[in-house]
Parts: sequence; C-alpha cells; structure tokens
Amino acid sequence: MAKPIKRKRKHQRYSLPAAGSSPGLVRIDEHALPSIITLYTYTTDSYVVEDISSLSSIKERLQDKRFNYWVEIKGFKSSDLFEILSSEYGIHNLVLEDISSTYQRPKLEEYDHYVFAVSRMLYFGEEATLENEQFSFILMDHALFTFQERYEECLAPVKARLKNGKGNIRIAGSSYLMYALMDIIIDKYFEVLGAWGNELDEIEERLFDKPNKQIMFDTQNIKRNLIGVRRVAWPERDKLNDILRSDSMLITDQTKMFIRDAYDHCIQIIDIVESLKEISASNIDMYLSIISNRMNEIMKVLTIMSSIFIPLTFIAGIYGMNFSREDPETGKILHSNMPELYQEHGYLYTMLVMALIAVLQIIYFWRKGWFK
Repeated sequence: MAKPIKRKRKHQRYSLPAAGSSPGLVRIDEHALPSIITLYTYTTDSYVVEDISSLSSIKERLQDKRFNYWVEIKGFKSSDLFEILSSEYGIHNLVLEDISSTYQRPKLEEYDHYVFAVSRMLYFGEEATLENEQFSFILMDHALFTFQERYEECLAPVKARLKNGKGNIRIAGSSYLMYALMDIIIDKYFEVLGAWGNELDEIEERLFDKPNKQIMFDTQNIKRNLIGVRRVAWPERDKLNDILRSDSMLITDQTKMFIRDAYDHCIQIIDIVESLKEISASNIDMYLSIISNRMNEIMKVLTIMSSIFIPLTFIAGIYGMNFSREDPETGKILHSNMPELYQEHGYLYTMLVMALIAVLQIIYFWRKGWFK
C-alpha cells in the first residue's frame, strides 16, 4: 500500500512594511518573544556567564578593554532594548530596523565605530520542516552583540569552546568570535543538505522498488527547500567576500584568514545545492518516465488483447445478424441470406475458426517480439 501523502505545513509569510512607510522604524511583532540578555565575559584565563536585565547596566563594563564581551540577545518584544541601543550605544536606526525586521538577506555594513552583519540560520524544526531564522551581529571594539528572534539553541558548540578555552576563541578577539558563530551557521547548512542528500538516496531506492505519488511530493518539497537554501547561500558568500575586502580595524587579519576558510565552505554549499537540485529534478523526471513506461506497457497489453478480439468480434457480429436463408412462414428460399445459419455443427466450426485466428495472431505477435 502506498504511503499516505503528508502535506507540509506552511509558514506564515514575513509581514513587510507598507509601501511608503518611513525608514528606520523598529517594528515589534505581536508574536515576539520576551527579551533574554546573556553576557559572556572572557579573557585567556577567565570566563563568566551572567543574565542581565538591561543593556544600560553593562555599558560602563564594556569600556574595560582588559576583557572581551559577547552580549547574546534573544527575543525582540522589548522596545526599550532598541531605544537603549540607539541612544546609549549609538546604533543607527536603519540597523535597528534591519534587526527587528527579520526578513533581511545576509549582508555586511560598516559604520564609524561598529560593523553590522546579518546571517541566516537554517535548522530543522517541528515535523522536519526547514526553519530559516535571521541572526544579526554588531561588532564593536572588544564586544560582540548578537540578535536572535527565537530561543532555539544552535550555538552550543561555540559556547562549549568558549567555556573550555579551546583554540583561538578566547585570545583572538571579538571579530574571531563573530567568525566562529558565522562558521557554525554555515556548518549547519552542511547538516541540512546532508540530510536531504540521504533522503534523495532513499527516494531513488523507492523509485526503483515501488514508485508512487509520495515520491514526487517528497522530492518536490526538497527541491523547493533547496531553492530557499540557494537564496541564502549566495548572499552569504558575498557577505564573507565583503568581510575579506573590509578595511575596518575591528576585523583583524587573523580573523580574515579564517574567513577565507568559511568562504570556501560557502562555495562548497552552493555546489552541493546545485547538485542536489539536479538530483531532485532527475528523480522527478525518472518518476514520470517510469509511470509513463508503465502506462505504455498497460496500453500495449490492452492493444494486443484488442487486436486479438477484433477479428473474433467481427465474425461473431456477422453471424449474430440472424438473416435466415428460408422464410419460416412461406418456406421461400432467400438466396442472399446466410447459408450457414442452420448448418449442422456450424457453431463448432465457427468457434474452431475463431480459435485458429486467435492462435495465429498470438504466434505472429510473439514472433514480432511484442510479448518481450
């Protein structure tokens, strides 16, 4: 029995601003989550994590250049959050609008005392649906602010490295931390594409085993998601290229060296996306071809059967007309009517002739190779 076709739930579209609205306005979505702010303070030898209630309370602490800081912000329900960023930290209103409007493409923007960047975080949510979440960065001297709309934890490996002090993450500055977060976001793309690659392999096995409509729906769903990944990966590559070409003093040469590696990974992702798109399109074409061939085989069988029974039906139709040779009332002989109608053994002879015709047709079709 074919598997039931499951419809993927559709996500709500982003609410775009009305045409002609003023730029630089922070829009708080009615479904936005309460803001949770976590401060990570670290040096080569120390690491402290604490929850804070307001960005105002840590402004003076961020001036201490002996430490590096990561301010992780999740949830955008608090309008005071954006007001503090604007008034006390000097963040431009256009940047705040881009942070709160979570439909931005990956990009990099440089300002006088900070660098603003956007990435798109991809991961599997409920019912294996693809979640596409915006992740924003504000890089300052010795401080990195990150903004995430939801509470999903996708950065655990980086936090573990930061806690354990492994590698360069504690000693290479805030720009290296920004790279590390961007790198894990890109690595998540590999996980997503790897899962779809395995699913396409399974679909191909099902295709040769027992094709059904569910195969086409599953493949089309993957193909549509691949288009979404391509829309993210291309601007992500351009953003990394902009970082490599940046003259900002906030991004160190050491960080740029690692960014080159992330840039190479991004190119690999684009190649994988194109390959999987070709495989998914090939699976759909193969499914349609198999179904078409199966229909052709069915039509071939029906055509052979029809070809066999057409002459038999013709004979049966002729002798089913019942035009008697002799008028039963007057006894007059009707010379143009059927002479065989009252012939002895006429039914048996007719059946033998019909059987012989059918056998001869079967032999003819077999020699022509129609039964192969």
